[in-house]
Amino acid sequence: MKLVFTTFLLVCLVFSSSFFEATMAGSEFCDTKCSERCAKAGVQDRCLKYCGICCEKCKCVPSGTYGNKHECACYRDLKNSRASPSALRFPF
Repeated sequence: MKLVFTTFLLVCLVFSSSFFEATMAGSEFCDTKCSERCAKAGVQDRCLKYCGICCEKCKCVPSGTYGNKHECACYRDLKNSRASPSALRFPF
């Protein structure tokens, strides 16, 4: 009985995590802006992921495909979980 319950919980956890990730998709604004920003990135999936995180928090994305972070101070000044300058120092 314990094995069945444990298996059921595991299946529920896997299902809910995939559902949660699907619902965390960014807004159309962020998706569009980050697609433009990451157009020339070497590792696009990583660029899109971190740009999306920044955009959702800051509600802005600097123009162009590199630099221009002065246009969005929040985006520029984000810190990672260790309170150090953002580990998101990719060319986006």
